[in-house]
Amino acid sequence: MSSAVRVLCLSLLSLLALPAATPTATAAEGWSVAPSGGGRPSFYAEGEPGAVLQDTVSVTNGSGRSVGVRLRATGVPVTFAEREVRIPARTRADVPFSVTVPDGDGTAEIVALGTDGRTQRLRVHLRASVAQVAALTVEQVSVRADGITYELVNRGTTPLVPRLSVQVRGVFGPVLDRGPRTLSVDLPPGSRTKLTEPWPDRPVLDAVDVRLTVTAAGGASDTAAVSVRFVPWATLAGGAAVIGALFVVRHRRRRTTTADESAERPHSQAELTGAGT
Repeated sequence: MSSAVRVLCLSLLSLLALPAATPTATAAEGWSVAPSGGGRPSFYAEGEPGAVLQDTVSVTNGSGRSVGVRLRATGVPVTFAEREVRIPARTRADVPFSVTVPDGDGTAEIVALGTDGRTQRLRVHLRASVAQVAALTVEQVSVRADGITYELVNRGTTPLVPRLSVQVRGVFGPVLDRGPRTLSVDLPPGSRTKLTEPWPDRPVLDAVDVRLTVTAAGGASDTAAVSVRFVPWATLAGGAAVIGALFVVRHRRRRTTTADESAERPHSQAELTGAGT
């Protein structure tokens, strides 16, 4: 038997003094198992996922002869200091064990099988405690025809209900200022949601900076900005076409006027004269 397993001799008086929550080892039962320390009907362990927790199971032999007990677990991996123990008469063996906390809550059982054919079970309740972290980001901000589109990402471990504020500043000052308001969306941990902020009265000609700020309970906050230029290309294109047409007409008119003036001007030819001798 490993030194990690403690074997304690129990007198008849100490057996009678065991806590009521610990199964009583009667002559009919011979032996029993219980969480070490008494007072616990089952095991309870809580920790972060992946954490290794330790406890001890006690095997009490109240009979007049030694008994062998084999320990195993179901549900989750459990490592025992000794998987098989032999407990002398009127003796208790304390067997340490370790268990790894799973990603979520779970339940396991410690199964004890005696050489006399009897089986006893102890429930092990496991709870994964995850740190409550509030983290929120606003991403992919852009201005489209139907408004300002953006994505909210919950990067924490707790559900969030975000609040949004929108500020837009142009060349000549503020263009849009919407104070914080609660959005009608719930963001579970790890979720990503695409939303659109309506903006029907956008400027026709301006260069603006769009700034979105999101906040949530727990101190979560983030800000994202994008710069946009509004240019009425259709209007400018139409104006350019009109200006171009006027230029062509005027240019043609000037050419026609020049040609007419040349036709009306009298034609003269220099004559050569000389004196004959």
